[in-house]
Amino acid sequence: MTRKGRAGSGAPDGLVIVDKPAGFTSHDVVAKMRRFAGTRRVGHAGTLDPMATGVLVVGVEKATRLLGHLALTEKEYRATIRLGQTTVTDDAEGEITASDGAAGVEPGAVQAGIEELTGDIQQVPSKVSAIKIDGKRSYARAREGEEFVIPARPVTVSSFVLHDRREAKAEDGTTVLDLDVTVVCSSGTYIRALARDLGAGLGAGGHLTALRRTRVGPYGLEAARTLESLEESLEIMPIAEAAAAAFPRWDVDDHRARLLGNGVRIDMPSGEGAPGPSASASGPVAVFGPEGRFLALVEESKGKAKSLAVFV
Repeated sequence: MTRKGRAGSGAPDGLVIVDKPAGFTSHDVVAKMRRFAGTRRVGHAGTLDPMATGVLVVGVEKATRLLGHLALTEKEYRATIRLGQTTVTDDAEGEITASDGAAGVEPGAVQAGIEELTGDIQQVPSKVSAIKIDGKRSYARAREGEEFVIPARPVTVSSFVLHDRREAKAEDGTTVLDLDVTVVCSSGTYIRALARDLGAGLGAGGHLTALRRTRVGPYGLEAARTLESLEESLEIMPIAEAAAAAFPRWDVDDHRARLLGNGVRIDMPSGEGAPGPSASASGPVAVFGPEGRFLALVEESKGKAKSLAVFV
């Protein structure tokens, strides 16, 4: 980690892993980080709702160019799902629209419902999501009372594990069932939609009452810092370290480094010696030159290295 003090000029290029508090939007966190780092060039990868807490990856200076690629990586969440009540937003911040109760929901039915929502599935995002429908945000349409349909889209839920279940009484006296779960999923998966669909499948209704993101790609809570801590002492993960952690690595010699820097599409290696953990190396690859200098993100295109972002 590179450590720097309070806000100032000349912020280094890199990532900050923030433990977002409840009640803050992702934009609120970016605004704070701009002040801490003394630069306007700050962005984030993967929005978290205000209710949610946990890992928010923030890019500073040139590292903002990594964020779109980092946003596509696998994510992990801890969540609490309440069965027995439905809300307009599919989470605890929305008005309750139905209280069917969950007194008759059996453990075996819950597990079967979870298994139905595990793997490659088709998911309809919540109507209060930021999905664009004909160029307009879904939440804006919902706020204006429009009737509209969001098409289902493919997502992957790699793991959906139930850890604990507790019967409780809601404020209106409804018998509800609270489920503590861990979910590992692809980018674009809505955990509150999983809560909604689990409840609907069980005939009880469901919504999300707590959500904490514990990992984005390789970056977990163990690397995350609170805003209070970052205000006291800002630590920025150098861009080379961040890229090496998140993407397959390809080291090139000085000649090929110069070619890449000049926009030349050089041959990607194949078979033994291919970049990354597998010979296929699908998706972005981080290219490093002599002395570990981070050069570019590339992807394979017809056997050539197509530049996604160049950092030299």
